[in-house]
Parts: sequence; C-alpha cells; structure tokens
Amino acid sequence: MGVNKKIPLRKCVATGEMKPKKEMIRIVRSKEGEVSIDPTGKKSGRGAYLSKDKDVILLAKKKNTLANQLQAKIDESLYDELISLVEKE
Repeated sequence: MGVNKKIPLRKCVATGEMKPKKEMIRIVRSKEGEVSIDPTGKKSGRGAYLSKDKDVILLAKKKNTLANQLQAKIDESLYDELISLVEKE
C-alpha cells in the first residue's frame, strides 16, 4: 500500500523549482529572529528551502533571497556553512 507514497515537495526559494524535500536544505528563523540551518527539517519557525547545490546557494546569497524570505539578516557564515554542507554530500 505504501508504494506510491507522495514525496513531499518543497519550493527552492532561489530558483523557484519544486524538488523533493530530501534534496533541499531548510533554513529556519526562530521567533527570536535567529537564523539557522535545520538539517532535520523539524525546527519550529519560519522556514525557507534551498536546493542542495552550491550554485543555487551562491545565487541566493547574491540576490539576498533568504533575507527576503525569512525577513531577517543573514550572516555571511551561514552561506559558508551551507556550501560546506552541500560539498560534503
């Protein structure tokens, strides 16, 4: 019965593409305004998804997409962290 389980899709905030959730990284802003990477996808707060792709991350950085989506200041180090995350995979 569980064969055609629907794959949860999420929209990449940088490219606008819909992709399976597991191909994305979730970045979340807490109520306190703290922005962090959410590898489990379970943290509460406002989330934004990015494709696990270095070019997409750099595009988001250039366009300031995350800051706009999460209405928070994004620290430079967050992008470095995202890039090192996708390069490990």
